[in-house]
Amino acid sequence: MKEKETVYPVQALGERKRMANLELLRCVAMMMVVVLHYLGKGGLLADLAGESLNVPELAAWLLEAFCIVAVNVYMFLSGYFLSGSSFRLSRLIQLWMQVWLYSVALGLAGALSGVMRGTELDLHYLLTLIFPILMGHYWFMTAYLFLYLMLPLAGMAVERMTKRQLQVTLGLLLLAFCVIKSVLPLRLEMDGQGYDCLWYLCVFLTAAYVRKFGISILDKKWTGVILYAGGCLGGFAGTLALRQVYLRTGSLERMLTMFLEYNHVLPFLAAVGLFGIFRKVQVKGKGAAAINRIAPYTLGVYLLHENLGLRYSWQDWLGADRAASAMAEGGWSGVGSLLFWTLAAVAAVFLCGILADMARRWIFHLLHRGLSCLSPYRRLVERIEGVDAEFRRREKDAGCL
Repeated sequence: MKEKETVYPVQALGERKRMANLELLRCVAMMMVVVLHYLGKGGLLADLAGESLNVPELAAWLLEAFCIVAVNVYMFLSGYFLSGSSFRLSRLIQLWMQVWLYSVALGLAGALSGVMRGTELDLHYLLTLIFPILMGHYWFMTAYLFLYLMLPLAGMAVERMTKRQLQVTLGLLLLAFCVIKSVLPLRLEMDGQGYDCLWYLCVFLTAAYVRKFGISILDKKWTGVILYAGGCLGGFAGTLALRQVYLRTGSLERMLTMFLEYNHVLPFLAAVGLFGIFRKVQVKGKGAAAINRIAPYTLGVYLLHENLGLRYSWQDWLGADRAASAMAEGGWSGVGSLLFWTLAAVAAVFLCGILADMARRWIFHLLHRGLSCLSPYRRLVERIEGVDAEFRRREKDAGCL
């Protein structure tokens, strides 16, 4: 019988030991997210419906294919850890406050400073800043927080289910939200393309299954590499194949990017494969300590560069226009320019995001210390801690922890 793996809660704020190899994967996934937004919003992805694609444009789409797994990987990591941890109201509030601060502060700063592009400063914009979760300012955080709200139900259900029960449930969900859309040459009305909570429930349950029961193929040395490389290359090849069908027949235009959508089976399998690769990576010593220190701040990278006040501006600040000009000339020099400016942008955004979230956490710490002098605040904190303790006690009594 396969030994059950040790479970650690996601971003446990120092409560338990972190797994440096998977925290490294968290950092890599966030860097991939930056790549996707640099390519897409920086105008570096050529129109697939165009008559021709030069070498740099093909390279940009290949880079897109290898990074499209990022969001699935990030949610897979959350599911892997969360499925073995207790729901915490304090964590939910902390996440909401973190999102709200970035939304309001950066959104107003971008609008008032004049750097904001692609968005109108109107009532809808202001409401989006004030209610970022309900207005979908950050779609990933909207899906994530609602999924976290379901943790008491999903987590306890997973722990009580047998292997066969979880296999059947997961299989039906993946069939409905992943497999069917991957094989039918048409758009389904219920296909959210992976931008919804239902899809991330599928990813969450997959990760929970891996944590609880394991998957034997991921224990083999090269399986993860094959799944990741095969899924990414398959998605790239499938995209080019659909493009050829469109150019010859004029049909399937709405399907051109189907192979590179989050809930397509190929990016999904590639994400599982990448997780399998990093699960076997050994990270020790000072490198592990540095990664474990940085990883809790990676969410700040996303909240910084995807804020509406900056979302369509930072790409040109970091060379997207220069990369586009070099790519238009074609040749391998255009590929070199694409890679140089993309890597430079990723490094700059990642560093700024980590530093910004360190500052945010320091501000929250000071506010907490200051407000702790007020008895109403102390009573509120005690009540929240009481709710957390109640969830831990109930789940422990139910045998879920």
